[in-house]
Amino acid sequence: MNENNLLAIFFALLSALTIAWGTVIRHRVASTSEDNDVPLLNAVRSPWWWGGLLGAMAGYGLQIVALNFGTLLIVQPILVLSLMFTLPLSARMDGRRISKSETTWALLLTVAVAVLVVLGRPTSGDSHPPLKIWLLVLGIGVVVIGAILLFAANRGKEMQALLYGAMTGSIMGYLALMSKAVVDTFRLRGMEGLVTGWELYALLALAGIGTAVQQLSFNAGALKNSLPAMTIVEPLVAFSLGYAVLGERFQVTTSVGWFSMCVALTVMVGATVALSRMSVTEKVN
Repeated sequence: MNENNLLAIFFALLSALTIAWGTVIRHRVASTSEDNDVPLLNAVRSPWWWGGLLGAMAGYGLQIVALNFGTLLIVQPILVLSLMFTLPLSARMDGRRISKSETTWALLLTVAVAVLVVLGRPTSGDSHPPLKIWLLVLGIGVVVIGAILLFAANRGKEMQALLYGAMTGSIMGYLALMSKAVVDTFRLRGMEGLVTGWELYALLALAGIGTAVQQLSFNAGALKNSLPAMTIVEPLVAFSLGYAVLGERFQVTTSVGWFSMCVALTVMVGATVALSRMSVTEKVN
């Protein structure tokens, strides 16, 4: 494996910044939708939405480049910083300043991510697990996400936003796993192996579904619920899949080290929720 953690971190940071820009643009498109509009149809009629979508696609491309050099356990925590990058971009577009509390939580988020990456020192595992493991993991994902979709259908707007956000995060977590699989397939088997294999097509399907569900969550009417859910669920799902499917591991051997990792993960979750809610509150005010 062509591992280079510094390059993985660099491209992951670029990915986080690009994704943040695309998210801000699509949020603004969603905020201009009327209640009686069909969300996706209203979105695709806006040139800004397409610009935001291109930004998101570029961000995913940079994420794939990052995964070529590092593990999911390195790349995914850094991608959480996209929320931190969203703050100044959103503030500039809304004509406001970033508050002291936002700055504090952003610093805590940065420190937590740094601890996970530096102290954890993630290592790679099996880049090509057996097909039966893939089928099992993907099957579980389809069942769980399908159940959430059915459950959300008849719920209120606030609950729908939360559930659609969680669904989006779950799909993006699987998308991160498939991105890693595509990178490894291309590196080991070349373009012919990539085109004839199943990994690329699973990646494209997940990307399309994830984009549609994400736009539904943006238009559900409660961004304070959808944004934290999708931002937190994605790395947690990706972490779990990296461990379960690819055999990636944190190189932590002491109880103090694991305690520090748990604290960092808790702070990352808390900071993400706080920043998401504050950014939405500022926007509403």
